[in-house]
Amino acid sequence: MSQYTAFNVELVDKIAHVQINRPEKINSMNAAFWSEIVEIFQWIDDTDEVRVVVLSGAGKHFSSGIDLMMLAAVANEMGKDVGRNARLLRRKILNLQASFNAVDNCRKPVLAAIHGYCLGGAIDLIAACDMRYAAEDAQFSIKEIDIGMAADVGTLQRLPRIIGDGMLRELAYTGRTFGAEEARGMGLVNRVYSDSASLLDGVMGIAREIASKSPIAVTGTKEMISYMRDHRIDDGLEYVATWNAAMLQSTDLRVAMAAHMSKQKPEFLD
Repeated sequence: MSQYTAFNVELVDKIAHVQINRPEKINSMNAAFWSEIVEIFQWIDDTDEVRVVVLSGAGKHFSSGIDLMMLAAVANEMGKDVGRNARLLRRKILNLQASFNAVDNCRKPVLAAIHGYCLGGAIDLIAACDMRYAAEDAQFSIKEIDIGMAADVGTLQRLPRIIGDGMLRELAYTGRTFGAEEARGMGLVNRVYSDSASLLDGVMGIAREIASKSPIAVTGTKEMISYMRDHRIDDGLEYVATWNAAMLQSTDLRVAMAAHMSKQKPEFLD
């Protein structure tokens, strides 16, 4: 069902598999990538049949990050006036941030399946996902420091909540490469699989389990977890009380309870 140039997208068993599809370019993120990912996640958000998302990369690698040809094109747009250049660059950066905000803000859980290279902008991308899983051959690096810039599309903002402040600082300041087992040790990935095939099988299995749950309950759970990144505990308790005042009236609650009592698998509406 894919109609994109930088991605393959298919919907099977209520799981949207979004695959970066530029293997000949190590799945680098060109201009089409940044615009299409917004369209894709808008479709995911709007399509009730989609209950969970798996994000992966075609070929030997997940992604090598931003396409350097795209950076060169931006450089060619710049002129002699510092103020106008700054305005141009700020607008470009905010547009790139919006692409990964679309992933972060998606109502459905997003699971990243990572193999091979996951470099630079690819770290920004997986930081916007709900959960991350890796093959043993995965190699990670916050590479921006090595091209003379600070990462600006979400890594420095999201990763402290995932791996902690000190670990992030080490990786961001050095740009060093680390593997799947170290990524699991620091909490960046949940599990490590032996190869890319078992990785995708395993992540799809987790996705199917999530897809079998009440979509109302899953959406509410994601909303509450995301809300707590920027709020106090008492704010979160107040919010979930207000949220569930409506959501506990869903038929999903009765369906789940009846299935539990009869020891059958519940079937929920989209």
